[in-house]
Amino acid sequence: MEEPSKFEQYVYKNASVYHYMKISLVLENGNKYITDAQFKQLIICGLKDLYGEVGASFPFDLLKFDENELTGILRVNNSGLVKLWSALTLLGSYQNEACAFRVTQVSPFLLALSGNSRELRFGDQLICRAQVALRG
Repeated sequence: MEEPSKFEQYVYKNASVYHYMKISLVLENGNKYITDAQFKQLIICGLKDLYGEVGASFPFDLLKFDENELTGILRVNNSGLVKLWSALTLLGSYQNEACAFRVTQVSPFLLALSGNSRELRFGDQLICRAQVALRG
């Protein structure tokens, strides 16, 4: 007689090693030109101000940067997500001008940052998520 098969369940809380952040820089004056290198250096300065020299060596990658909109996509290890987020939140100036980083989206999956499920576009028409639920 065969022995009953043993049930095993595996749960992966987060299989991804990285988190991805979509961020934007808001400047008080609003009309500065910033390169991708300056954008990353500003983030490194924020990490250094909050966590010292060790924080400045914190590993993260700037995967994409839009110079016109001053937005970027960052990749960071899961263990450093909170540190990077707090440094971005507390950063308050760039070249003696008030500024702020806005964290738009965070996800363990890069594909999730490609669109915003709260705003769906069909042609020229913007349809909110609530409107889609009412139509469905």
